[in-house]
Amino acid sequence: MILVTGGSGLLGAELIRQLLQSGKRVRALVNQKPLSLPSHPMLEQAQGSILDVMALEEAMQGVEDVYHCAALVSFDPGDDARLYKINVEGTANLVNAALDAGVRRFAFVSSVAALGRHKDGVPVDESMNWSKETHNSRYGQSKYLAEMEVWRGMAEGLNAVVVNPSVIIGPGDWNSSSTAIFKSVYNGFPWYSEGVNGFVDVRDVAKAMILLTEKDIFGERFILNGHHATYKSVFELMAKAFGKNPPHRKVTPFLAGLVWRWEKIKSKITGTKPLVTKETAETALATVEYRNDKLLKALPGFAYTGLEESIAFTCKELSGQIHNPKA
Repeated sequence: MILVTGGSGLLGAELIRQLLQSGKRVRALVNQKPLSLPSHPMLEQAQGSILDVMALEEAMQGVEDVYHCAALVSFDPGDDARLYKINVEGTANLVNAALDAGVRRFAFVSSVAALGRHKDGVPVDESMNWSKETHNSRYGQSKYLAEMEVWRGMAEGLNAVVVNPSVIIGPGDWNSSSTAIFKSVYNGFPWYSEGVNGFVDVRDVAKAMILLTEKDIFGERFILNGHHATYKSVFELMAKAFGKNPPHRKVTPFLAGLVWRWEKIKSKITGTKPLVTKETAETALATVEYRNDKLLKALPGFAYTGLEESIAFTCKELSGQIHNPKA
């Protein structure tokens, strides 16, 4: 039996699909949002939260492998307490439950945000860690602290591996996580930036996690990044796949500063979450690159899906959901 947390999310759902396709028995830990996957004789759901110790102990019964994907992704300063509670305390709870249950293998989904960033344009590799001196987000700090709980578990005997994906591309809920970018482009969002970031196909992340776990590669962390690209070029590929007009108005640092400040004021007045924060505005303008050679050496023959193919696939799947919402 394999336990997957965050099964309702983009990556968790893809992991479950691939595990089922390979004939594995899967138990998905579900909190509030139900699974979007069709019923399957090898799939069962366990109701509970990673903050509920008793629920975790029950969900861990008979489990050999754990894939921990559940997390809160937010760059809203108002979510600081929830980020720590879910990402750090929740991971600590799961690590403790896995140790108590004596699971065989544990895979944790961290983020490149947990690695920090060089300010001199040097590509980031697995040797980096979050620090106050590097330009980081609160989300990145929470994922770094969550990683520390996993490394603590390793010191106590847990066979674990950590993966640090860049921006994940895939057909999830386009009202949340990285898939929300697709919704903005579909709705004719006019703005673009020339910042550079890393992108990776959700299918590649799931495949790499399964391969690393099945090869019993433990005590390591791996950056999962398929391609580097400007946000402008990514938005243009999305617009092309959707048959929409591409963004045509460039965001400058001055304009980005005005936008996040206005969104901060508006969120306080209306009580809604800001669409843009200081952290997301700065990220959109930054140039950051990640090394991915460590994974490719650990998994000979593994190849990343092309960026244009990933975007075209995601847009096709999302278009089907738009035109057939009950399908």
